This record gives sequence, structure tokens and C-alpha cells, in this order.
Amino acid sequence: MSDIPLFTTSMQRRFRGFLPVVVDVETAGFDANTDALLEIAAVIIGMDEEHRLTPIKTLHYHVAPFEGAHFDERALEFTGIIPDHPFRFAVTEHHALQDLYQHIRIALKEQKCQRAVLVGHNAWFDLSFLKAASLRTHLKNTPFHRFTTFDTAALSALILGQTVLAKALEKANIEFNIKEAHSALYDAEKTAELFCYLVNYWQAVEKTKPDP
Repeated sequence: MSDIPLFTTSMQRRFRGFLPVVVDVETAGFDANTDALLEIAAVIIGMDEEHRLTPIKTLHYHVAPFEGAHFDERALEFTGIIPDHPFRFAVTEHHALQDLYQHIRIALKEQKCQRAVLVGHNAWFDLSFLKAASLRTHLKNTPFHRFTTFDTAALSALILGQTVLAKALEKANIEFNIKEAHSALYDAEKTAELFCYLVNYWQAVEKTKPDP
């Protein structure tokens, strides 16, 4: 066993200095280098007085497609996003990422963590789009670890026997409205609930085990 206690009051020590930040993106395809990034939502995770993980701050941005971005019509039909709709009030990738990273850096300082770690359901997808957009906008020094992620699909498979977000939420008795799905904000908030549930559940189980 590690000499770092699992049930610490400090997020700084809970994940080796990592601060979990749940991220969900909506896009116009699957290729992070060519397809438009259209929406970003992030939920910063903290710790309550009972040492349980809990969402503490939510951020959300509608993003204007970068110049020359590709659009897969099947992806747009799936998300229901109309990229040029005036009521989206979309901001540039640079504005969205710069503001997001600023809020995360403030949280890192407040919680005395060294770096953020992206939490996502199939997290490689969200991280790949953030990394591609950061390069396009010359925001190379991002607060996220370059390759480490916490994947709720894998954690759900281990603890709940499910990999699909909706089914994992159902197994965890977390309310999920399919009509709200595929909105970055809704999916990020539900993924954050799921991540906190999974970690808190495992922590509660570990507390019941006798010392070796």
C-alpha cells in the first residue's frame, strides 16, 4: 500500500498533486486536427468536509469554428448544433481556452495541486480536441497533463460493469435525461456526478476493509 493516505482532507495529496477536471466537448467530427470544436464544458472537482469528491465549479463555452474547419453532417445531426446560429453567442477557441485555463489555474492554486488531469467518458477524445485547439491558438502551456487522464468509461466498467454513460448513470442511480444528452454542459455535469460517485463508492468500500 502507498504511504499516502487515501482518505485525506487534501486534494493535493489525493491524486499525487493532480486536480480532476471533468471535460466534455461537442465537435463536428472525430478528427481533432481538422474537425470543428463547437462546445466545451468543464467541471472542476473539489473535496467536501467529509473528504468526499464533489463538483465545485462549472464552466461552459459555445465555440466558433476555426477558419477552414471541416464539418461532418452526421456529427451535426447527432448533436443538433447549428454552428452559425446567432443565438449560440459563440466565442473563439482562443477566448474559450484562455478563460478555461485561467479558472483551472486559480483552482490549482487554491487546492495546492500541481497540474490538472482531464476526466472524461472516453477521455482521449476530449483531450485530443483540447490539445489540437491549444496548438492552433498558441496556448501551448496548458494546465492539463499532456497524456494522463481519468476515464469514467474504464472506471464504470470496473465498478459498475457498464461502459456506456447512460447505462453507467442508471446503474449508479444518477438521473439522466436522454433528451438533454449531447450537450457539452449536461454531459460534463453528469460525467462529474458519475466520477465523484465512483471514487467515493470505492473509497467507502476501502474503509470497510480490515488493515493488513
